[in-house]
Amino acid sequence: AVKGAVQWVQVPVETDNTIYDIAFTGTDPKHGWMVGSRGTVLETVDGGSSWQPRSFQNLSPEDEINYRFEKISFKGNEGWVIGKPALMLHTKDGGKSWERIPLNPKLPGDPVNVTALGIDSAEMVTSAGAVYTTTNGGRNWKAEVKETIDATLNRTISSGVSGASYFTGSIIEVNRDPATGGYVAISSRGNFFLTWQPGQDFWIPHGRDSSRRIQALGFVSGSMNNGLWMSTRGGGLAFSQKGIDFATAETIPFEKRDIKTGGYGILDVSFRPGSQEAWASLGGGTLFKSEDAGKTWAKDKIIDKIGTNVYKIIFIDETTAFALGGNGVVLRYQPV
Repeated sequence: AVKGAVQWVQVPVETDNTIYDIAFTGTDPKHGWMVGSRGTVLETVDGGSSWQPRSFQNLSPEDEINYRFEKISFKGNEGWVIGKPALMLHTKDGGKSWERIPLNPKLPGDPVNVTALGIDSAEMVTSAGAVYTTTNGGRNWKAEVKETIDATLNRTISSGVSGASYFTGSIIEVNRDPATGGYVAISSRGNFFLTWQPGQDFWIPHGRDSSRRIQALGFVSGSMNNGLWMSTRGGGLAFSQKGIDFATAETIPFEKRDIKTGGYGILDVSFRPGSQEAWASLGGGTLFKSEDAGKTWAKDKIIDKIGTNVYKIIFIDETTAFALGGNGVVLRYQPV
């Protein structure tokens, strides 16, 4: 094998549904869970080499297939899952047993993100931009944002964020910075993005400096302080500067990166911790690699065509990562 070469190896998984998210328990690094469409739940006890189908015992199999489980998060043995139609599950024992957490029918929007924060503690974000925390296992939730994004935009529409007047009231693609607890989210039409940081009363909208709509957005190297990466329709990729003041609603400048996507949109960008290595997944089922923190990119020859889209690339640590896709495709990262 070539020194420093990296391989993505496909892991056999007994499903052809889309896999959306993966998380490992904080108590055993080899014990993890994946969730996906049509009620897909899978468990590993060997670090992700093999996966066994599971089901959440308080959902009947007829019920379960109707759910799309979109996010899973663990802190220690405490785990949380959210899905659509609006659903939340909580485990205190690493996933041996799961409790369904009732969601208030008056909840503004549907849950789109959940983060395990500790014993009986979690943070949830909804599609309307509400951020809630619980410290008692989901029995009570405290609102961290004073108003919905809709209300913020109605109040600040004159602030001149292009596209804000067309806001449909919902956000997609919500990413959380674990260090600061800050979030970045895309408006559902992709015409602008928003940020929120703990202590702020409302989300701050930011116009995009490209005429093309935003397809995906995230933190460089997983941290708000390192700036943002943004992919736009038609295969564009751009990075902002480090150390941006997200508290201002001014348009944040982005610098385009050279990546020969052939017009395919970039679905996700992920950074290997403690290194200059980054990976991008493209529509059409290819992976691109950067060895200079995202400045330049080359198509990964080892994997070439996967045959399905990879929607998420998730680094668990420096040597463990998974690429999650459609048709039950799961790739495991193997540094050679």
